[in-house]
Amino acid sequence: MSITVHIPTPLRRLTGGLAVVEVDAKDIGQLIERLDAAHPGLKTRLCNASGRLRRFVSVLVDGQDAHHLDGLQTPLEAGAQISILPSVIAQRRTA
Repeated sequence: MSITVHIPTPLRRLTGGLAVVEVDAKDIGQLIERLDAAHPGLKTRLCNASGRLRRFVSVLVDGQDAHHLDGLQTPLEAGAQISILPSVIAQRRTA
């Protein structure tokens, strides 16, 4: 089943500049494994050392954050749209 994954600009150097990739996967965990197999380095950007989704990276499944669904076990259906959103952390300036 083909899943469309939208790659954010900061990660496109790992996908050879591709903004969108297609992956066959049954859940988010398998999707990340297959993304990393095709584009090494993506998994370390999306998952922490214990293999869980990084806290400050949102993986949206048809607009819903996987953190608020079943995490890596979130099931995917054919035609699902995945968007990866890295968090932007603002720093305070002190005068």
